[in-house]
Amino acid sequence: MLSQFKPAQGSSADTLASYIDVKDIYPMGRLDRDSEGLLLLSDDGLLQHKLCDPRFEHWRSYLVQVEKVPNADALEKLRTGVVIKGQLTRPAQVTLLEQEPDLPSRNPPIRVRKTVETAWLHLSLTEGMNRQVRRMTAAVGHPTLRLVRHSIRLNQHLEITLNGLEQGQMRAFNQDEREAVNTVKQKQAQRATRRARPTQKGPKKAQKPKPHNIRNNKKGKHND
Repeated sequence: MLSQFKPAQGSSADTLASYIDVKDIYPMGRLDRDSEGLLLLSDDGLLQHKLCDPRFEHWRSYLVQVEKVPNADALEKLRTGVVIKGQLTRPAQVTLLEQEPDLPSRNPPIRVRKTVETAWLHLSLTEGMNRQVRRMTAAVGHPTLRLVRHSIRLNQHLEITLNGLEQGQMRAFNQDEREAVNTVKQKQAQRATRRARPTQKGPKKAQKPKPHNIRNNKKGKHND
């Protein structure tokens, strides 16, 4: 399924419109067709911008199944940043999980090679380039087999998670989440107001006329 309401050109895949009958809402940060997990929906473009723009550092966390077990060097590269299409990714938080997370079965199931061991990572980042997690793990030699977005952090103390949600289940924000979302929106609105406010400048001082055809030189160098 595509995490959007309009079908992609030339694609026969299901969209959110096949399952959600609510008008004028949009996903805040998409998941690619092969990924699973948490998806926030809203009719508020300002909120979407605030939560998805990496400048505001709202952490998104993923459970990632990869081929082979990453060693310390591979994990450190993921944490400090890898180059994707000429761009260095921002620092990430990465933990190698000791046990497989409790997740529902995937349909269709992932393709695994019986002779190749797999591992699970908990990976958090603040940016969302196209297929970023998959490209990051591939860059350090561990292709992603399964990718599940587990949580989105609203502030330092509150995050929205998959906990308590069944596959395909939808719920409204609770009271704490609504208050956190409103705070996010208020801060963004205040920031936009400050940017739009004209600066007050005092009267310009009269400048003395400069003589023509004379360069402002210093030790023979031209300051053009």
